[in-house]
Amino acid sequence: MTSLFDPLTAGELRLANRIAMAPLTRNRAPDAVPAPITATYYAQRASAGLLITEATAISQQGQGYADVPGLYAPEQIAGWKRVTEAVHAAGGSIVTQLWHVGRVSHTSLQPGGGAPVAPSAITANTKTYLVNPDGSGAFVPTSTPRALEIGEIPGIVEDYRRAARAAREAGFDGIEVHAANGYLIDQFLRSGSNRRTDAYGGSIENRARLLVEVLEAVTAEIGAGRVGIRISPVTPANDAADADPQPLFTYVVEQLARWPLAYVHVIEGATGGARDFQQGERPFDYAALRAAYTAAGGRAAWMVNNGYDRELALAAVAEGRADIVAFGKDFISNPDLVRRLRENAPLNAWDNTTFYGGGERGYTDYPALA
Repeated sequence: MTSLFDPLTAGELRLANRIAMAPLTRNRAPDAVPAPITATYYAQRASAGLLITEATAISQQGQGYADVPGLYAPEQIAGWKRVTEAVHAAGGSIVTQLWHVGRVSHTSLQPGGGAPVAPSAITANTKTYLVNPDGSGAFVPTSTPRALEIGEIPGIVEDYRRAARAAREAGFDGIEVHAANGYLIDQFLRSGSNRRTDAYGGSIENRARLLVEVLEAVTAEIGAGRVGIRISPVTPANDAADADPQPLFTYVVEQLARWPLAYVHVIEGATGGARDFQQGERPFDYAALRAAYTAAGGRAAWMVNNGYDRELALAAVAEGRADIVAFGKDFISNPDLVRRLRENAPLNAWDNTTFYGGGERGYTDYPALA
């Protein structure tokens, strides 16, 4: 019987176990450059089979929160190289999550103070994080976006391609395309945020076009075996909504099967909330989603996420419902989470007042087991 602690080959990635650290925004990268303490933070957690970094912007336009890292300038690549070197020295594997936030941004973060971009000019009913002049952080409503012109979209696809190349220059083992949680690619996918009438709107095929083009670009650049993707079929995060997500995401995974990807990362339910959250008239069938992917020829590792504890994770892998389980907040407060799960040891509680912004407190100072 396969165990959560068994090694796994996922595409070109060689994982020591089937426990992944989920991407976790921490807002500790002033000027979008990873800080030296970020290398310590990830190296402390290198016993995970796979570390997935916090979401990392592919361009300044893709930036949506203060003090989150980027991967579009030389100093950012250098900062990330310190991180990957530290993780590899500790024996870990690490990929970076490529991010364009789309409408989930604020004019103060955009080039020239312009409006954020989106598939359609519909304001997201959510908030973003800014830093005040006194250094304190605050969550504020997002700015009204403008609809992307069709001629701008190839440039965004190119930004993804360049970021994938930069990730390899920085020493990452691969990338994860962020197509979840109501950010740009997810905004194009969903009927609630995409009202376009051109080749990127209307039908499911059209709404998935940007995702397909991004996958074509990044897999051609660094190889499909070093590419993963994250999707969130029913999450309401960042005002994400679709009237009928099952056929939408069935089509999405059938398209993903075109490439020999490293993994497909699925958020089950509402991100950070109820696992049985429902959008549309019927509960989402995750088993059917995976079956559709497999029937289309998909062979990537299947990663699951959201609300998994030790018992749920052990069962998901042992019963073949998942190949990898990603843990989020538990990894924030337990740098040695793999050991704690293996030994069924108690977990440190997290301090949610230190999740966003700050320094070492609540970041690199959580204790490991003696």
